[in-house]
Amino acid sequence: MTPLPIDDALPDVLAAVRDRGLCVLQAPPGAGKTTRVPLALLPVVTGRIIMLEPRRLATRAAAVRMAETLGEAVGQTVGYRMRGASEVSKSTRIEVVTEGILTRMIQANPELPGVGAVIFDEFHERSLNADLGLALTWEARQALRPDLAVLVMSATLDAGPVAEMLDAPVVTSEGRSFAVERRWRDRPPPDGQRLEAQVAALVVEALEVVEGDVLAFLPGEGEIRRCAGLLQGVTADVRPLYGALPFAEQQAAIHPGQRRKVVLATSIAETSLTIEGVRAVVDGGRARRARFDPASGMSRLVTERVTRAEATQRAGRAGRVAEGMAFANWTRGEEGAMRAFPDPEIAAADLAALALELAVWGSDDLAFLTPPPEGALAEARALLTELGALENGRITDHGRALARLPLHPRLGHMVLRGGRGAAMLAGILSARMPPGSVDLGEVLRRPSAEARAEAKRLRRFEDGPDLSDAQRLALAYPDRVGLRRSGDAARWLLSGGKGAKMDKGSALASTRLIVACDLDGDPTEARVRRALPISEDELREVLDDRIAWVDGCHWSVRHRRVEARRQERLGAIALDDRVWTDAPPDAVAAAVLDGVRSLGLGCLGWSKRARLYRARIAASGVADVSDDAMMDALEGWLLPVVDGIKDAEGLGRLDPFDALQGWLGWDAMQKVDAAAPAHYRTPLGRKVSIDYAPEIPTISLRLQEVLGETRHPMIGTVPLRMELLSPAQRPIAITQDLPGFWAGSYADVRKDMRGQYPRHPWPEDPTEADPTTRAKPRRT
Repeated sequence: MTPLPIDDALPDVLAAVRDRGLCVLQAPPGAGKTTRVPLALLPVVTGRIIMLEPRRLATRAAAVRMAETLGEAVGQTVGYRMRGASEVSKSTRIEVVTEGILTRMIQANPELPGVGAVIFDEFHERSLNADLGLALTWEARQALRPDLAVLVMSATLDAGPVAEMLDAPVVTSEGRSFAVERRWRDRPPPDGQRLEAQVAALVVEALEVVEGDVLAFLPGEGEIRRCAGLLQGVTADVRPLYGALPFAEQQAAIHPGQRRKVVLATSIAETSLTIEGVRAVVDGGRARRARFDPASGMSRLVTERVTRAEATQRAGRAGRVAEGMAFANWTRGEEGAMRAFPDPEIAAADLAALALELAVWGSDDLAFLTPPPEGALAEARALLTELGALENGRITDHGRALARLPLHPRLGHMVLRGGRGAAMLAGILSARMPPGSVDLGEVLRRPSAEARAEAKRLRRFEDGPDLSDAQRLALAYPDRVGLRRSGDAARWLLSGGKGAKMDKGSALASTRLIVACDLDGDPTEARVRRALPISEDELREVLDDRIAWVDGCHWSVRHRRVEARRQERLGAIALDDRVWTDAPPDAVAAAVLDGVRSLGLGCLGWSKRARLYRARIAASGVADVSDDAMMDALEGWLLPVVDGIKDAEGLGRLDPFDALQGWLGWDAMQKVDAAAPAHYRTPLGRKVSIDYAPEIPTISLRLQEVLGETRHPMIGTVPLRMELLSPAQRPIAITQDLPGFWAGSYADVRKDMRGQYPRHPWPEDPTEADPTTRAKPRRT
């Protein structure tokens, strides 16, 4: 065999597996770990060796390469298994499998009989299935199979966390690579220029300055096809490379040809495959990842900027056979803003399938390298309950059947309950859909080859009565049934509670009921990308158990009144809506309180005495009467007095004075009177209202009424603020120290006031004068 960098590390790997049954191997892309390590383990491991690969293309390629090394055909010592294809036999010792296959094996028999070792290849990609597979394998090893060897292989240098979790030794292969000169753009690509055009220009530049083959990275099949069209005139064979490509074309891209080659590949060529002869790499700077799309309720592939780790791995592909060059489709300054590593899929993916597997396993107490987010897991379990896969948190027979299907639980539920034809719809929804009309019916009439192939594999699972495609879609998306809102705009309320819209010219713009399977994800009002129309009779036939009459009163913000309705509802939408004529008073009253919460406390008819009393309560400290506290306590003080009120006008006529007193009760009212009295009694015995609205309790009265008063009036320990008025009731002084006022500034006030009001007393010594409210009689 041709020497490879991994060969030097193999003795340490074999020793770790032999002595500990555990190993974490970190080796750079191209070191040869995928094809050399399983073969090296054959003499050491008793039983079969299962190796997981994250992609179908890498699964088959790894098996083919190892079989060629042994001089055998695939399916003898080395075989592979993936959804819809397998090449294994009784003599197979090494099985290369896609990641979901291992989950099915462990769920079927946790002891993994006949298996001596499990290898997780390219674990740095941190796919959801790999994380789940490792957690299940580790649980099985600890509980049932201590002899089961576990080997985790990664192309990154960050092997510490997984090694710590497994308490496994780390073996590092430095690899051998040649120097790679990196080139960045001087400036960003022109605005409006498509990615494939940017990459094509860099490929042409690479062909001019570098000998050998060129590997260019693009996010997906569409970009690859368009870029290939732009490179038709180059003097090299242009070879696409992506997962859905026929096997023969994949091999043509991987293996050397008769002349120079340009390989246009997805991220599969980053680490999983070795492409011989590459001397230059062109990195478009984008990758397509699975992200949970709440709008569609499923994982979707989204295009994102690559991370620095991915960019480094891609560039390194140019230095495997000789010195090379790497062309980046971004400026050097932009590279600093890239994220260091991609997020593990478990942190951002739809967790419905994971929640289903955990339910089948019977426990979610597994050792995950990254624990699944609790919120996303709860949402996934709510969906599974809605689909009938879980009941009281436990797996049902229907849930077990769903777990056996190679489908998202939504689509699996549809296939098992949708009758003949459900497999084709599932195949279409699983495949990449072409752009076009919002009406999914157009795609149904012309399914792609990918959709037809998937439907063929799923047809054996079809069960249930024959239904229309719209009904099948409603089975998969019971939370995406839309009822058109009134008005000219094409807007719907979805049964899950969200809003949706279309352009007025869309094919389904006037349809009363739709089932949306694809939305753009806007959290407020999403745009419908694909949907089918459905009649009410069709809807009732498949979701009748979810439709129920609901009586309710609510406060209409728009109409500023209570609306009592009897509605036949599917989730958030009302298929039938009637006035609830005999709504009970307590339900109406509760809705009125919602109205107060919406309008604010100012909507009530606060009289002067009610405002004063609220201020006195606040000053006394007997109760918290701030806006927030009174809103929180509406049921306690306002509910008893809203009987008969149904709208904002009625609230405006309601004086809350009696409500406040009733809420406090007699004892508390006495405490308020003692701590914050309503009046100050003047030396003449007249009651003057105390204003508690300012920060300091205040009274206003004529100066002559407090002549002779030598002590300042107090509220508890707080001195009243006295606003002293002229005989014309105009303020002439404000004080919280009446004795100090008499001894100080009174003299100036007396000097100013005697001339203006000569008929009123302004004694030289106010502390010795008698209070009065009268003027001196006029002389005749």
